[in-house]
Amino acid sequence: MSEQGPATTPEQVYDVVVVGFGGAGACAAIAAAEAGASVLVVDRFYGGGSTTHSGGVVYAGGGTPAQREAGVTDTAEAMFTYLAQEAGDAVGTATLRRFVDGSPGMIEWLTRQGVPFEGSLCPYKTSYPTNRHFLYYSGNEQVPSYADNAAPAPRGHRVRAKNFSGAAFYATLRDAALGKGIEFRPLAEVRELIVANGAVVGVEFDAPDPGVFGRRHKIRTEIAAKAEVWHPPLGDRLMAKVVSAQRKRSTRHRVLARGGVVLCTGGFGQNKELVRRHAPAWTEVSPLAAGGDDGAGLRLGAQVDAATSHLHKMSGWKFISPPSGFLEGVAVGMEGDRFANEQLYGATMSEPLIEQQGGRGFLILDAAGWRTARRQAREQSAFFQVPQSLYIFSPFGHRRAATVQALASACGIDPAGLAATVAKYNQDIEAGRPDRFGKADQYRRVLDRGPYFAVNLAPGVSPAYPFPFITLGGLAVDEDTGAVRRATGGTVPGLYAAGRAAVGICSNSYVSGLSLADAVFSGRRAGEHAARSGRDVEILESKNQETR
Repeated sequence: MSEQGPATTPEQVYDVVVVGFGGAGACAAIAAAEAGASVLVVDRFYGGGSTTHSGGVVYAGGGTPAQREAGVTDTAEAMFTYLAQEAGDAVGTATLRRFVDGSPGMIEWLTRQGVPFEGSLCPYKTSYPTNRHFLYYSGNEQVPSYADNAAPAPRGHRVRAKNFSGAAFYATLRDAALGKGIEFRPLAEVRELIVANGAVVGVEFDAPDPGVFGRRHKIRTEIAAKAEVWHPPLGDRLMAKVVSAQRKRSTRHRVLARGGVVLCTGGFGQNKELVRRHAPAWTEVSPLAAGGDDGAGLRLGAQVDAATSHLHKMSGWKFISPPSGFLEGVAVGMEGDRFANEQLYGATMSEPLIEQQGGRGFLILDAAGWRTARRQAREQSAFFQVPQSLYIFSPFGHRRAATVQALASACGIDPAGLAATVAKYNQDIEAGRPDRFGKADQYRRVLDRGPYFAVNLAPGVSPAYPFPFITLGGLAVDEDTGAVRRATGGTVPGLYAAGRAAVGICSNSYVSGLSLADAVFSGRRAGEHAARSGRDVEILESKNQETR
């Protein structure tokens, strides 16, 4: 922590300084600029963060334009009831209500920034729709234990763009922010918060002078970031070289913020020490991150005794659909027992796989289910899921045996345990009994036609069948303003947090689109309040400071 004193001469003074130019940072910058503030955004790299590598899905409902276009009926009350079950204690009731009631308006705000949506509804259950569909059931809405409480509706709004929509989502918000006059300083690594009279009034960062690095460095950085997503060991090596070159040419800079500093630095999945400390079961799972998710927000927050919460919560994704036919199988651990409802969203099903089964499990199907899934794979797979399907249906991606017991032996599963599980599963279906894990009847079918097949659900089985995770916890914030809370009580004047740097709507349970929706919600909240509080913070200025 750097204490601001009379002799300090920062280079510039802004109303708001945003740290991190991903989805949350872009929304914070836009909101602050729309409130009339001068804004500087700094980023360790060239912006985008994990948002640009995401699927570009925004969770929204209650009657959005895309839902109406698709002829979907949805209400704020149904969305609230569903999300209350997912969100748990992550946020208070009033905050969740504001998020839900403002959901259609959020989509309209994004549309005004230039983000395109459409109401082409996906007709089958999938983890990510193809380029034919941009509205889908992106969570657990249709699972009976949720649908019995709230009328299900498709709320996954995929941004209208080819293939991964995250890059288009971020680029549109970036351009909107720059178009509103915000200044962007890339390759700026924030080292310290500047504090005056107990309030955060600026940051110190290391950065090379503008123009030192050209297009080649940017391309190398982008390649390293993509490699970190798709092949972390290679990506880590490439990124280390990029960062080393950057740091060698950097010098220390200081900027002040009248209204405050907004931390939008992402999560901490790439910080193995923090993951091991807070969620040891996830240590060997690869993070979905792009260079900057190393806990920088937690490190900076610690300088002012910031409170944290939900650091043990992770979201990992081992999707078994598409193809949707795989939902008819049974997911079992090494003792042969089922551990989850196979219909659940991938992150919901993956939590017991990692935390209860030690990351070891298989999906079991019979010949009829295997043939159905194989027929569906081509039509239902998005472009990035094609390698996954090719791998699973190749000789290397599954095990096959004539009987359930032989299949269990081939996989290292207890044969008696698996045989008993399949027998009980079949008996319940034949007797008309409900599934003990709550799977809907449309995905239940007797598994009695050999040969039998097993797909390994463990992390790290193949780069073609990834199992990434993100962190969900972060800095605790005031839910009305986004101001960071102190561990000893109250808030830290001048410090805000948003996105995965902060605790938010999805910090208890994640479904597709909820993290980006929370980034928009929390980013706008923090940016607006930082801009409005500018006259409440006294900054020690000198005649040599450049005021913006």
